Amino acid sequence: MANGTQRNPGHRERTRSGSGEPAAPPPVHAAFALWITAVVAGLFETVLMVGRLVADGDTSAGELAGGLLLRMTVFSAAVLLAVQLRRGRNWARLTLAVGLGVLGTLSLVIEPVRWLADGHTLGDAFRDLGAVDVLFGASRVLHLSAVLGATVLMFGPTANAWFRVRAAEPGQH
Repeated sequence: MANGTQRNPGHRERTRSGSGEPAAPPPVHAAFALWITAVVAGLFETVLMVGRLVADGDTSAGELAGGLLLRMTVFSAAVLLAVQLRRGRNWARLTLAVGLGVLGTLSLVIEPVRWLADGHTLGDAFRDLGAVDVLFGASRVLHLSAVLGATVLMFGPTANAWFRVRAAEPGQH
């Protein structure tokens, strides 16, 4: 080199944040953004649901607190896993895929599927919708789309190749 120093051949380029972690490819960044979008949509749905439950008065404070604790735990875990995904941790990718991509998706669609299986029609679903119902439905569609999109992006060819390289690096688990 011109200044007389030698570059360490084992040196990894730093990311913009200076973390020493190699930058994730665009599909992994997009999957991360979609996981965060899903969490935000889930938080929005929670606010709407709590508002409705409180207004209806059909839920005890204990039931409400338990439901909120569960949701906040899942949302927090999703964010932490998404951060690890962006760092190239394959275990986080697999946990997100199974935990939220499969089980989370089932939790989002099981009630509407049961409702339709009970003999209701899509027309019934759209009859007498209020503003909160429309907001909730739009958020649920965004939520589900984000989860499905993130899951697909995490397993595309570019992402798969990057996770293979990351797994081969020393210190990766």
